[in-house]
Amino acid sequence: MKRLAIYFLVLIYLSCQQKTVNYKISGSVFGTTYSVIYDAEMDYEKQFDSLFFVINSSMSTYIPNSVISKINRNESVIIDAHFKNVFAASKDIFIETNGAFDPTIGIVVNAWDFGPEGKILELDSLKLDSLMQFVGFNKVRLNSDKLMKVKGSYLDFNAIAKGYAVDVIATFLEQENIENYLVEIGGEIRSSGQNIEKGNPWNVGIDEPNFDGSQSIIKAIGLKNEAMATSGTYRKFKVDAKGNRYAHIIDTKTGYPSQTNILSVSVLASDCMTADAYATAFQAMGVDKVRTFLKSHPELKVMLIIENEKSELESLLLNGFPSE
Repeated sequence: MKRLAIYFLVLIYLSCQQKTVNYKISGSVFGTTYSVIYDAEMDYEKQFDSLFFVINSSMSTYIPNSVISKINRNESVIIDAHFKNVFAASKDIFIETNGAFDPTIGIVVNAWDFGPEGKILELDSLKLDSLMQFVGFNKVRLNSDKLMKVKGSYLDFNAIAKGYAVDVIATFLEQENIENYLVEIGGEIRSSGQNIEKGNPWNVGIDEPNFDGSQSIIKAIGLKNEAMATSGTYRKFKVDAKGNRYAHIIDTKTGYPSQTNILSVSVLASDCMTADAYATAFQAMGVDKVRTFLKSHPELKVMLIIENEKSELESLLLNGFPSE
């Protein structure tokens, strides 16, 4: 009887000693792909899917019954915690960048028809002026659980929501006491610890701007306990009748597409939401304004890939962005 009791105790002990596994979870979300690599004792794919569902239900403009879609239709809706988090961060970055980052510019982006194909549509200046009256994140206020905005204005958190979703997954993993992970959604990344499987820091690549749609890496860096987001104009652009190339980044002051020599912006920050938003803002600001801005923001490290006067690619590493 005593031996039998000891036998059962051993079985219970062994069943509690689950083996740590190097999980690599991937799939589709937000119209792109995601991957999560982490060391743990269980598979959290279902939890990831649940978190993605909640974020989509809050901020996806492609879901008719999402919170943001109802807001854009001027319907009454209770604002959830995820929406509040992104709204607050967007407001801060809107102010910091003097409006270069503006979630209300989406109505103009849509009017320019920046889809994957086709030439720039010629917008009548009167039509553009009529749309620009609705642009300005300073015209939008969050009062407790309700959002106050001008009727006709349009909110789109596309330039920050992916980064926020990366942070949500990272926070979940940390709450599960997971120290080593890499979370990536559509190229936006956050890391912690190191790649235990390889015994190295998390190595991530930065794409070379290729206008022909091909993919190659121009630079690889090691990430540790930080996030990186990249915004590029070389995959989503249009050409006018004169052959001028326009980025899909719209100037929030004029409403016209930006003519810029910045092809790619990569930003390192402590969280991915911040990196994501600033990567978009810096595309619109231009090289000189970015340099000036970074003098008072040492917490941001930036890599710009520009097309110089000789039509050659040139990399600018700012604020201590790693050279390798």
